[in-house]
Amino acid sequence: MKYSILFLFLGMSAMAQNHHVHHDSIKNLEEVQVKNATKKKIETQMKMAVSVDEFLSSADNISFIKRGAYAWEPLLNNMSTERSTVTIDGMHIFGACTDKMDPITSYVESNNLSTIDIKSGQEGSLHGSTIAGSIDLKRKSTPFGLAKKWNGAYQSGFEFNNKQFFNLGNIAYSGEKFVAEGSISYRKADDYDDGNNDEVKHSQYKKFNTSLGFAYKTSDLSAVRVDAIFDMAKDVGYPALPMDLSLSRALITSASYKQLFEDGFVKVIDSKIYFNAIEHYMDDTTRPENLVHMDMPGWSTTYGLVSKANLKKNSYSSEIQLNAYDNLSIAEMRMYPQDRSERTMFAYSWPWVTTRFAGLSMNNSWDLSEKSQVNLGGSLGVNYNYSKYVEFNWIFHPGASQEKTRFLPSLHAGYNLNIDQFNFSVGTGYGHRAPSVSEGYGYYIYNSFDRYDYIGNPDLKNEISYEGNASAGFKNERLSIQGKLNYFYIENYIIGRILSMGSPMNYQSVGVKGYTSLDYATLLNMSMNVSYDILEHLHWNGTVTYARGVDSNGGNLPFIRPLSYLTSLHFMHKNFGIQTSVNGDFEQINYSPEYGEDQTPAYVIWNLSANYTFKINNLKAVVQAGAENLLNEYYSTYADWGNIPRMGRNIFTSLKLNF
Repeated sequence: MKYSILFLFLGMSAMAQNHHVHHDSIKNLEEVQVKNATKKKIETQMKMAVSVDEFLSSADNISFIKRGAYAWEPLLNNMSTERSTVTIDGMHIFGACTDKMDPITSYVESNNLSTIDIKSGQEGSLHGSTIAGSIDLKRKSTPFGLAKKWNGAYQSGFEFNNKQFFNLGNIAYSGEKFVAEGSISYRKADDYDDGNNDEVKHSQYKKFNTSLGFAYKTSDLSAVRVDAIFDMAKDVGYPALPMDLSLSRALITSASYKQLFEDGFVKVIDSKIYFNAIEHYMDDTTRPENLVHMDMPGWSTTYGLVSKANLKKNSYSSEIQLNAYDNLSIAEMRMYPQDRSERTMFAYSWPWVTTRFAGLSMNNSWDLSEKSQVNLGGSLGVNYNYSKYVEFNWIFHPGASQEKTRFLPSLHAGYNLNIDQFNFSVGTGYGHRAPSVSEGYGYYIYNSFDRYDYIGNPDLKNEISYEGNASAGFKNERLSIQGKLNYFYIENYIIGRILSMGSPMNYQSVGVKGYTSLDYATLLNMSMNVSYDILEHLHWNGTVTYARGVDSNGGNLPFIRPLSYLTSLHFMHKNFGIQTSVNGDFEQINYSPEYGEDQTPAYVIWNLSANYTFKINNLKAVVQAGAENLLNEYYSTYADWGNIPRMGRNIFTSLKLNF
């Protein structure tokens, strides 16, 4: 696998270098790079200095499971991360924590990203097999310039509830042939207080992140680039869990080659090889109340290739992408008596599981007319798993496969129509996904939500999704309305069920569950977005979302968001802006006691902020102050692990300088 990745990369690079280029077309290369760099900034109207999680939560099809104030688990289309593909610039990265306390979104910062690309359902299969869709975190990429130029930004601020202090810095240099850029950030927060002004213990965290990128133009229409991200978190508390994070480290690196073509069917070829390594150490040394002490270290190492080509001729355009990666996931579980110099138990909760994947994806688009468009795409992936210590799986599944090869096909189609001020779309999709490492090979992974130990099954069937989606919208100079819905019918839906055999290993567990496949499950997601310009400088936005998930026995699926809403007003005049919003969830009535859920009441949150823009010599400065949960509401949502309360009133300040 590793040699084939290298040959594929070299072959595409050689093919690109052999193509004739014109020396007077330097502008084309710059235009492509600028296009990627001018997408939406990672900030919201309400809060300028948002984290990646806070920015993602502004999307109507993403919610979060929260086990604390740090590293929230993103749910795309109300599905857990096993069913979605999360990448950084198309690179596959896998967390090293069996409790999913290190989603990929936790290893980047808002100041080293340019935009986030979210695709729903099988439209996201370009980056690999998926059910829910894909989230691609795109790093900043400074374009080449005809004149040498420096630019950068610095942002600092303080949040009063949890005494969070943060510093974010960026700097970039661009020239005709060379680009260099870097970022650095640091956040430190103490425990936060809830709406009753009570301290939520073990909710503190420290996070450091830095990145570097260098690009060199090898010809008028080609360039090479190397990138690296280093992220480290320490002393991260999780109030919803019986243990905390002492240390997490990630190194994410890549080298890429891009070639543009002036003539012909092929317009761009972009190939990248990458490597990333993650280590994650959970322990309970800060929890002296635990009767039995435990450590849960984990490691994840990935090598990969992403190579894509953009094609265009007349009304037809296409993107072809090759994905290949090799991942090794290891997680240990160590138990100690009160005397931690002795160890009483050791097991692999991920028994050295190797995952190799190779997939070819294609998205095609035809402009039938100026008003209509057809999209058709698909992919075929091959997924291979190997467990070094399969003996752990044989305890519950005698004779289970030590290695498994799965074929993962995907298809999707859509039709878009624009008539005057109206737009319509309809689409469908079909796709497979393989069980995750935990679902296939997990051994006694403790779930503090329902208090069961979970066991994987290497011989689970592929999940198979049948999907339908539609949207309709209207837009004029002042009013915009957009409604969306999607429906998923998922065969072999993987979920945990109580096992009759085995006893719990964790003294806090009430039993053992094994991952198994239901006959099917269905999931419906709906949203409505409305925006209206009340006056020239006064704008209103409103969003309503609804979801419903049911298993094959008529029971409710867990972590399905109840009816929710957001309404906001934004006033901007000259250098001054003020914005306010009200958001909340209705009472969760379709909850699932079988999977550990209980009923959560409705809540309403009011937020308010103001900002002012001014200049200091040649520096552009923006200062902002505001308050989240202004009325100090005490609440917990459907997705708060163990019903931990959310943060109470939080006054925040921020200053940003650009040069």
